Amino acid sequence: MAEHTWPGTTLVAAAQRGDVEALSALVYGSYPHVHRFAHTLCATPQDAEDAAQEALIILYRKIGMLRASGALASWMFRIVRNECLRRARSLLHRGPVDAPDGLGASGRSDAIGGTARSAEEDVLLRLEAERVAAAVAALPADQRQVLVMRDIQGLPGRTVADRLGLSTAAMKSRLHRARSAVREALHEEADREAVTRGADDGI
Repeated sequence: MAEHTWPGTTLVAAAQRGDVEALSALVYGSYPHVHRFAHTLCATPQDAEDAAQEALIILYRKIGMLRASGALASWMFRIVRNECLRRARSLLHRGPVDAPDGLGASGRSDAIGGTARSAEEDVLLRLEAERVAAAVAALPADQRQVLVMRDIQGLPGRTVADRLGLSTAAMKSRLHRARSAVREALHEEADREAVTRGADDGI
């Protein structure tokens, strides 16, 4: 069924070329699968949620590192697995979890909790992907170009500088401005939403 199908190679290839809309669709389409991986592999529901979000961030920023467009599922599985393992090691230092039977227990409880929240999470993820895409699209052309080549296509810094006819220092400066602009745009929107929610709560 459609909900069990990973995004196709055409969408992956478009995202790797820096198509912002394709990248947003790729993250959105991968979310259910990444979410399922995390809740199967991680020791606790919170770790699963954090691991899934981290994996999607890596997908967004490092899609250019994927060598074969048809290997998206296996790549994301490895990322989620490694993140869950890292969090499990940290968990051992924090002490025992409430559920003694580890993965099995979390798998059952997560399925219940995850189902209850899945619709809301799905909407939030789509909104977040759209916000990031909009913030990138709003950048000046020169900043957007360097951000796409470096963070989305995953090209080495020297390669980006050479292709744009810039010094490495100038490329880094432009990339820094682009990243800062995206972060600021997202923070400003989050602040506006917080103010709106606060006003609504005060009514």
